[in-house]
Amino acid sequence: MKQGTICVQAGWEPTKGEPRALPIYQSTTFKYNNSEQMARLFDLKDNGYFYTRLANPTNDAVASKIAKMEGGVAAMLTSSGQAATFYAAFNICENGGHILSASNIYGGTFNLFGVTMKKMGIDCTFFDPDKLSDDEVKALIRPNTKFIFGETISNPGGAVFDIERFANIAHEAGLPLIVDNTFATPVNCQPIKWGADIVTHSTTKYMDGHASCVGGVIVDSGNFDWMAHKEKFPGLCQPDESYHGLTYATAFGKLAYITKATAQLMRDLGSIQSPQDAYILNIGLESLHVRMRQHCHNAQKVAEWLESRPEVGWVNFAGLPGNKFYSLYKKYCPNGGCGVIAFGLNGTREEAIKFMDALKMITIVTHVADAKTCVLHPASHTHRQLTDEQLREAGVAPDLVRLSVGIEDVEDIIADLEQAMSAIK
Repeated sequence: MKQGTICVQAGWEPTKGEPRALPIYQSTTFKYNNSEQMARLFDLKDNGYFYTRLANPTNDAVASKIAKMEGGVAAMLTSSGQAATFYAAFNICENGGHILSASNIYGGTFNLFGVTMKKMGIDCTFFDPDKLSDDEVKALIRPNTKFIFGETISNPGGAVFDIERFANIAHEAGLPLIVDNTFATPVNCQPIKWGADIVTHSTTKYMDGHASCVGGVIVDSGNFDWMAHKEKFPGLCQPDESYHGLTYATAFGKLAYITKATAQLMRDLGSIQSPQDAYILNIGLESLHVRMRQHCHNAQKVAEWLESRPEVGWVNFAGLPGNKFYSLYKKYCPNGGCGVIAFGLNGTREEAIKFMDALKMITIVTHVADAKTCVLHPASHTHRQLTDEQLREAGVAPDLVRLSVGIEDVEDIIADLEQAMSAIK
């Protein structure tokens, strides 16, 4: 099936007499006929459902759809994109481990890796993926490094991550590459095709698309050979005493990573998405391929308009031919990337804020990648906890305005931007 058909058709496959729409299994528990049936589920010897914190039929149908969209073997929904990133990392990186991450990533992820996980005994080295040579990146890899991380299109700066390049570097060192594909979505880019091993999303963004529910997902390609590097990944390749000595990599093969994330991390940490939210997410997924075309079309028009304005000092949108990421954009996202534009006005930070306050249709919100056009000043909002040095490292200029172009008529979006710019003259 083509990607648009997968968006609509995959996941829930009803049989005779079952509902055509995905049902909401709004139940914490599931009945079995005898104790042995339940015991086999707890021992991971049988597949099934017994408690929604670990798995739920509604969630699994949606996770299966996203796995097919990304070209992976399995996926797990989480309660937020932040939870997905944490689970993806912690599933293979524990006390004493090391993360190698691109620096130009979402501020919440930067803080997760650089501050919170550091308190757990996990170190992180941030690097600029656009300035370092391959040899310089390789020199940052340590014996205890567990994975390399980057974002397909960075939030908020709009940089494009060279997935194939960093997949090759990671694999040469016996490491998996984890890619956050939130902004591009699997409609416009499938990182697994370019060598990524694990893909994460904040489904809160384009996948839901309507600012209706918070969520995240982890997708495993099934391609990384954990046992070939078993000394690096004891959690997957050594017996788990909490499951009577079961070894995930040998017991579950290509499903080992997601099985461990579900049976161990979700069991103990519990950041599951609710079935109700999974149902809402599925509705969003059914129109994702249509919405992304409109987001990208509108963003291209708006970026070209911004670039022509004397009030605008700079525009970073990889779809512009003069952009430094244009060739990577065309390689990884030939049909368009996303609707997010980073730009700066000529003037001070205060003038940028005055411009935002003058907008009428476009709203100032923390959210991004919504059907409705919205705007944010990251240095004052999402990245407020970072120092000026960390802001520069993350590619966030003090004057950066993040514009998330929606699917309204593009003429109305431009008209609102124009009247707001007139207000700061």
